[in-house]
Amino acid sequence: MKDLIKKTTQQIIKDFGLEIESNEGMTEEELLSIIANQVAYYMEYDLEFLFSSMYRLDISEQKIKKALSLEAAIPTNIAVAKLILERQKQRVYTKHFYKQEPIEGLDEELKF
Repeated sequence: MKDLIKKTTQQIIKDFGLEIESNEGMTEEELLSIIANQVAYYMEYDLEFLFSSMYRLDISEQKIKKALSLEAAIPTNIAVAKLILERQKQRVYTKHFYKQEPIEGLDEELKF
């Protein structure tokens, strides 16, 4: 899937309410940096939102604890940002892979 980063960026913008002017041509490293900065902000000012977002994204509690541990090799905000990015990429890929085409001839009242 060649536009995985673009779709992942769009999903992250939606889920975290980010305001990014353009995500055209954004690299994974740039996206990770944006997420890491936002995570740092949430860790400082809105930790509850960060934890509830990670819960909604279904990020493993064990992975979160490992990222938050004092023995982590990288800064906490970057470790958490990596978890968010990897999970969002997985979600986008799964949505694409299991996308169901509309059923032709389905009555309007049966559509969701």
